[in-house]
Amino acid sequence: MLRRTVAAIRPADAAAAAEAAEHQARLTKPAGSLGALEELSIQLSGLAGACPPPLPTPATLAIFAGDHGVHAEGVTPWPQEVTGQMVGNFLAGGAVVNAFARQAGISVTVVDVGVATPLPAAEGLRDARIRSGSANLATGPAMRRDEALAALAVGIELAGELVDGGAKALLTGDMGIANTTPAAVLVAAFTGALPMAVTGRGAGVDDATFDRKVDVVAHALRRHRPDRFDPVGVLATVGGLEHAALAGFILGAAARRTPVIVDGVIAASAALAAAALAPDAVAAMVAGHLSVEPGAAVALRHLGLTPLLDLGLRLGEGTGAALALPVVSAAVRVLHEVATFDAAGVTEK
Repeated sequence: MLRRTVAAIRPADAAAAAEAAEHQARLTKPAGSLGALEELSIQLSGLAGACPPPLPTPATLAIFAGDHGVHAEGVTPWPQEVTGQMVGNFLAGGAVVNAFARQAGISVTVVDVGVATPLPAAEGLRDARIRSGSANLATGPAMRRDEALAALAVGIELAGELVDGGAKALLTGDMGIANTTPAAVLVAAFTGALPMAVTGRGAGVDDATFDRKVDVVAHALRRHRPDRFDPVGVLATVGGLEHAALAGFILGAAARRTPVIVDGVIAASAALAAAALAPDAVAAMVAGHLSVEPGAAVALRHLGLTPLLDLGLRLGEGTGAALALPVVSAAVRVLHEVATFDAAGVTEK
């Protein structure tokens, strides 16, 4: 499935992008006055192969949840069972991301790809458990290669199902106590950045825990020596189940030429894996926001993506992606609805 999906990902349509750029220049506004929104509309035209591209609604947010063996290294003060408890909160509609999703009219799907705590069947919960949490990447590989491939397939399959069901934009979400530690290792592995440059305080840690977290990231890089030219191997040795599923989700969106709004550092680390597998997948990626987690900035810079929002967020869940959707919609709506100078009878300079 991965090979077929990667083969389906094609470069952006240069003719459609050029048409969008030319159309932007004829709209009733000074050229370039909408800044990043103009570039985004051009990008999405190239992705869709049409100008204007489809409006990115309806949109669906997928929250991939998994636990992490590296939790045993004391990299977070939060107990591991919070992952499963938060999944219940998502399903009940009580999390911050649920509020943001309701505000923007986004549907939410929650995917158990590796929560350690057994979860009861529930409406809105997709059971795609590969294993009950990853192994401790500080002492060995986080998962087997076939498990990483299975998690990638979960994301690819869900992306296809959502697009077939009518979604015009996909949004990334995540839940997993301790998941910023594997995210930092992934960012370092794919970009070559130093552990200190990509490691943040996650859900909030004190100085001693932060220092331990940096040491764990550095140790994992030394122990595994992840090869960025083997992205599946990198995900397997130092990633997480939700990271791999998110990478598949992004690849699945790109294969369907559907925009995918990337949330924070977890999604950004997964996007690095997706881009390593299929460089043209970047054409489908929209950086929803700039997370406070330093690895997010490193990852987005490596991908060449400019975040739409910078609000000091570090919650995850898909909150930044949900907040960004109206901005993405506005960028596309300009091409659909704003009059040209000729049509409006407005004199150009």
